[in-house]
Amino acid sequence: MTENARRPRVLCIGMPVRDLTFRIEHLPALGSKAYASHFAEICGGNAVNAAIAIARLGGRAALAGPIGDRNESSSRFIFDKLAEEAIDATALVHMPGLVTPVSSVMFDPSGERTIVTFRDPGLWQVELPDTEVLLRDCDALLVENRCASFATALCAEALRRGIAVVVDVDRAMSLDDGLLTAASHLIFAQEALHATAGVADDIDALRAIAKLTPAFVAATRGPQGTIWLDDQRRVQNTPAFPVETVDTLGAGDIFHGGFALAITERQSLADALRFGSAAAALKCTKFGGAFACPRRAEVDVLLSRSIAY
Repeated sequence: MTENARRPRVLCIGMPVRDLTFRIEHLPALGSKAYASHFAEICGGNAVNAAIAIARLGGRAALAGPIGDRNESSSRFIFDKLAEEAIDATALVHMPGLVTPVSSVMFDPSGERTIVTFRDPGLWQVELPDTEVLLRDCDALLVENRCASFATALCAEALRRGIAVVVDVDRAMSLDDGLLTAASHLIFAQEALHATAGVADDIDALRAIAKLTPAFVAATRGPQGTIWLDDQRRVQNTPAFPVETVDTLGAGDIFHGGFALAITERQSLADALRFGSAAAALKCTKFGGAFACPRRAEVDVLLSRSIAY
């Protein structure tokens, strides 16, 4: 067995995005202009960002989902960037005549970002490649919940085969969404948790979701850390690592990628959450979206030297 074959392989399902990023002093007022102090063109999207994290942290990452026309400049740009990160993009599906998603991302001096994104409606009509091809040599799936319409059946089959299915829930789900029971791990963004459960309290909302699914459930809360339910349905908290933040773009996706990789390595849930948190914290200290994701050695150093609180 080769060294490469021993590394866990995670399939990330989502929509790649071409990101145009700007550093500004403050958001412009309505009808005004603002001048950026820095500009960079990168690729992103939840799945791409997570795949970059998986590759940099020691795993093998693959991508599946829709992308724009084969001759479109954005799709060519994204494929070039993925190749530089050694990410398998062979399961990305070109959609003839359609536009790859594009975002304008503005950062203020605190590192917080404001994003405007366009996604071509036709992209949701994608048909993913054959299930046997996608799940071959696959240790885990990581999927954006916005992609439920074309990914739920694949996730359900993966779960049936004993493959971990991690769902990144960054927008409200309906309470009969098939991903609730086609997942082994559901990780909500705080606002998406409240909107899905219809409950404003974090813990009550988490418990409400847990009644609908046998999956592990957790919610990320930025600098407040991550709350989750253990196998006895007791509330636990994984604190965030305190860092000086300059760029939050992609931090949540880095967290999900790190977590998904860690569970394929058979790390405990507590350790996997801490691993993802450390990777996300280090990313926030540098500009560049997911391309500021740390390498495995950097995360290991933080984990060995720091106490999250």
